[in-house]
Amino acid sequence: MTALTNDLIKLTADAERNADRDGRFRQKLHLMPPAGWLNDPNGLCQFKGIYHAFFQYSPFNAEGGVKMWGHYTSHDMIQWKYQGVMLYPDQPFDCSGVYSGCAFIENGKMYLYYTGNAKLEDSDNYDYINSGRESNTVLVTSTDGAHFGRKRLLMKNSDYPADLTLHVRDPKVWKEDGTYYMLQGARTKEDVGQAVIFRSEDRIHWTLYSRVETKKKFGYMWECPDYFEVDGVKILSASVQGLEGDEWKDRNVYQSGYFTVEGDILGEYSLSDYRLWDYGFDYYAPQSFDTEDGRRIQIGWMGMPDCKEYTNRTVEDGWQHCFTFPREVFVKDGIVRQRPIRELEERKILLEETKNILKTKKCTVYEAVVSNISDDQFHAVLAEGLTAEYENNRFKIEFKNDKVSCGRKYRFAGMDHVTEVRILSDESSVEIFVNDGEYVFSTRYYPEEPGICIEAEGAEIRLYEISE
Repeated sequence: MTALTNDLIKLTADAERNADRDGRFRQKLHLMPPAGWLNDPNGLCQFKGIYHAFFQYSPFNAEGGVKMWGHYTSHDMIQWKYQGVMLYPDQPFDCSGVYSGCAFIENGKMYLYYTGNAKLEDSDNYDYINSGRESNTVLVTSTDGAHFGRKRLLMKNSDYPADLTLHVRDPKVWKEDGTYYMLQGARTKEDVGQAVIFRSEDRIHWTLYSRVETKKKFGYMWECPDYFEVDGVKILSASVQGLEGDEWKDRNVYQSGYFTVEGDILGEYSLSDYRLWDYGFDYYAPQSFDTEDGRRIQIGWMGMPDCKEYTNRTVEDGWQHCFTFPREVFVKDGIVRQRPIRELEERKILLEETKNILKTKKCTVYEAVVSNISDDQFHAVLAEGLTAEYENNRFKIEFKNDKVSCGRKYRFAGMDHVTEVRILSDESSVEIFVNDGEYVFSTRYYPEEPGICIEAEGAEIRLYEISE
């Protein structure tokens, strides 16, 4: 342990000790930072029966700063226990931040791969794209999920293809036919986004294997790549920066979505059109993992980088951002879908069951399920500030109150019909699942008082309170 590590431990403890844990917008269901700033989920896994969620963490500043990995564990993905900071930026190869990465589990051992960021301090001479930074691939291991060995530097920029910028990061590792593969997001020197695949026989020594890219340029950077198969469908997920044109002008500054993969991503393949995971305001950098019972679980950052449109009222309380509620990714009728994890069902208490219309101010943490919607008639108002409605073949969420929205305006998705809507509300967030999870809309919001009004002709409406 270095002197820097000791100082960071003490400073983090002080920041967490002085944190406001009782602010009105603290969440009940969603993971938040103990203090300061949270962004990308990292190292998601189930290890020896316990769920682990590491997270990008800047405890000293609610608006960001040097990144480390905080750590939560859970038995059910609903009640989480904070375990402290596991990885500090205390080595030359990660001194500017322990950036994003993954967990790989094998033979009773947890392997954490991440990007170590190192930035040189001469901003007048560096653009931090082609000069002035290092993106290093680093490994740490654990046999118990609580104690980790020394950091091991595996690759640096000179080990990546020469035509790439210094933006190579966010490793995701899997094993196939006895060989290990690592996917990393990348930006070429011609500002083309792609993913790079490395291979290894021992999880330690990696060599370039191939690249994954679209036929035409698609953004300038693919962050936080993820690759997995669910219900027979191969999925390449990426958070893409630099998408331009009319299709993206009413979207977020950066997008998070996926391609389905036909063929073999390690050989001959083709990519489908890109489809968003989430059509709301606050969603980025999702990562996924397999549970021991065979489900694919995905968690995203309920935030958005480099966004000047809107902010969060929690900054005044000394913290910012949270994760999405864990989602099961599944395929039905050939469509990739998402739904809240099934463990939520055990926490639901039925408050009201009705038809056509529901109006109440009974609770703030709830799930409203609207099923068998007739003639596409759906309209909802949450907390007198956020509307969700289907009209003219578009499902749209729109804020009518700036204090509730903190600058958010509207987001939408085109669809032919609406038959079912699930609304999962926490103290300062909403996640809306439309048509059995075919479309999802996530947003932070800051209601002055609780309330929900749903109008859906012919529909069955059930309101559940979520117990802690």
